[in-house]
Amino acid sequence: MRYIAGTREFQIEEETAVTLGKFDGLHRGHQKLLSEVFRFRENGLSPAVFTFETAPGTLIGGRLQTMITTNEERRQNLERAGVSFLVEYPFNQEVARMDPEEFVAHVLVGQMRARAIVSGPDFHFGYRRGGDVALLKRLAPCFGYEVRVVEKLMDGGREISSTYIREELAAGRIEKANELLGYPYMLHGRVVHGRHLGSTLGFPTVNLEPDLQKHLPAFGVYLSQTVIDGMVFPSLTNIGKKPTIAGERPAGAETYIYHLDQDLYGKWIEVRLIGFLRPEQKFSGVEELKKQVLADKETGRRLHEAAKRFAVPEVTA
Repeated sequence: MRYIAGTREFQIEEETAVTLGKFDGLHRGHQKLLSEVFRFRENGLSPAVFTFETAPGTLIGGRLQTMITTNEERRQNLERAGVSFLVEYPFNQEVARMDPEEFVAHVLVGQMRARAIVSGPDFHFGYRRGGDVALLKRLAPCFGYEVRVVEKLMDGGREISSTYIREELAAGRIEKANELLGYPYMLHGRVVHGRHLGSTLGFPTVNLEPDLQKHLPAFGVYLSQTVIDGMVFPSLTNIGKKPTIAGERPAGAETYIYHLDQDLYGKWIEVRLIGFLRPEQKFSGVEELKKQVLADKETGRRLHEAAKRFAVPEVTA
């Protein structure tokens, strides 16, 4: 996959079928869009995604803007899905004021060489969101591209969306969030040094510090799987700030990996959350904490044993 980011100066030489959006999470609704884009391969068009770059730590309306998938995770997911081109277009005031017609002519048709544009029915773009599907269809004969509109994918009476998934994550309903995503919610990163409390208590763990851009689920303990060098290990993950231990610290992920005893510091790992055990809580002291961790460890072991016959789905489009 060719990845174009951090610049507005680019040119794709191949003719493409393009879909546009944030693609935060690459959930089942996004996968439906991509499936339609991939159909244009039969016409010789390369599948392409256009999205806007989201800078880590971006504030929108005074609040930190977080994503279910970071820019890097989104890139990995789209490459794995089979996209040929991903454009993360820098967003600034000049871009915000671009007329919809100019965006179609200069960016989609000119730079991306779009010969097919795939979108949802409520897609808007350009200055004051003045561009829509009707405009895309109206301009199609002038620029020689085809427009294909894909209806929203529904879950009962509700549209599958990133907002819906964030709500489920905030409530700790990881199983439902995973159902909407179509794959397990994941955290990626290099193992960093923690306070080594787990080793002191006899439960060695690995620590990840999620990107500021990463949208975290409800704080608590989760049944998880940890991928190391392509091997999947059953694990237990705590998301939160460790309220029993004194000191200020950002939220992080601390994972106990079953059947593994090796130094992983500096190693790149992937942690998949597959079940919610309990919310984060503050204990009276280290001894009470140790007792609860022992109980969590045993509960996790039993649940992993019971789930052995079920395969966790990979990211697909």
